[in-house]
Amino acid sequence: MKKVKMRHSNSRFLLLALAALFFFSNPSFAQDAADSPSVEENTTPVDEAGLEGDVSAGKDLFNSLCAACHKPYKRAIGPALHGVTEKRGKEWLYSWIKNSSAMIEAGDPQAVAIYEEYNKVAMNAFPQLSNSDIDNILAYVEQPKPEPKVAVAAEGSTAAGQGGGAGVSTQVVLGILAFVLLLLLVVLFLVNKTLTRFAEANGVVIEKDEKISKPIWKAFVENQFLVIVTTVVLLLVGSYYVYGFFMQVGVDQGYAPVQPIHYSHKIHAGDNGIDCKYCHSSARVSKQSGIPSLNVCMNCHKSIAEVAPETATEEYSKEFYDGEIAKLYDAVGWDPATQSYTGEEKPVKWVRIHNLPDLAYFNHSQHVTVAGIECQKCHGPVEEMEIMRQHAPLTMGWCIECHRDTKVNMQGNEYYEKIHEELSKKYGVETLTAAQMGALECGKCHY
Repeated sequence: MKKVKMRHSNSRFLLLALAALFFFSNPSFAQDAADSPSVEENTTPVDEAGLEGDVSAGKDLFNSLCAACHKPYKRAIGPALHGVTEKRGKEWLYSWIKNSSAMIEAGDPQAVAIYEEYNKVAMNAFPQLSNSDIDNILAYVEQPKPEPKVAVAAEGSTAAGQGGGAGVSTQVVLGILAFVLLLLLVVLFLVNKTLTRFAEANGVVIEKDEKISKPIWKAFVENQFLVIVTTVVLLLVGSYYVYGFFMQVGVDQGYAPVQPIHYSHKIHAGDNGIDCKYCHSSARVSKQSGIPSLNVCMNCHKSIAEVAPETATEEYSKEFYDGEIAKLYDAVGWDPATQSYTGEEKPVKWVRIHNLPDLAYFNHSQHVTVAGIECQKCHGPVEEMEIMRQHAPLTMGWCIECHRDTKVNMQGNEYYEKIHEELSKKYGVETLTAAQMGALECGKCHY
């Protein structure tokens, strides 16, 4: 009787089919209706008030001269300017903008009423503006309030979703492939069963490939050399990872906690170029850099109640940023409608990010003012961070390496003049590092 070996190819075929399914499930094989080109919106301003003026030029003038006290659609230090042409005549506006104080002194009833309403604070005079310049500003502020971009994007995505029936979705492609795979497996099973019956009917004995061998674990245990080598390797590898784990205790590199009020260093230090030491002013003169008082925030945010639409990103919308400014107002007790403090303050529980152990001494003023080190040296590119995080490990080894590599700038620095003269002779160098000036002494950083 003839003997043949039975090769079970079901598992191999199944693996190949699963690989093919994974390959074709790539989103690149499916059409996404959202990728279809969107209709360009008409961004050309329309002057609904019928004013004669250049809106673009008016926007530039408004941003440079008026934006500190006025907003087009919302009250700030001064009133909202949208709709002002319906309340006042053009000639009156010309005179008021050029010299409001003269109109108040002359007893103009409308000028006096505005003066009284806004705490007897007169508007700045702008005699340099011509009537055409004022027309341009008025044309800009009378533009209809633009719709939020987020809402437009949401409508666009909804429309794309409704009109996406023309494309084939990923789920449909995966469903078809899964059905084909199942069908092929059924066919393979039936063919295999038929061939087995055919072989049995013709007297063909199917020899199963069954080899009796010693279990690998038993062979491994009986080999003493392999056991010793494996034990030594496991001990070394285990010791390495245990040491690495314990060396991470107290190292919070990358720590980026969620703050009670979202503060974007990217917007403030990056986009707007605010110097770090404007908010952290104590870093110049004291050991601590300090947490800025909310009054520092209000120096700008009295007039900035909302961000510009172009500030928003896919992750953080304009509504999100405006909501965080509202949290600031709630904490300091500021009423943007009346532009006054209510007296109801709430503490903001900021979460500390950089925290050295009590046994370590670090003085910000010594590094910032005396050594002239930039904040980014330790804190990383804060001007690029949306959420502030700990950039450096702040370990002892990291500080020592910096002291060994950093050369002290002696030019115009009387603090180091005498000690540089003595140490340069001692070490025979022209430029000293912080380590050569005693920065590696234990008592410098440890009490």
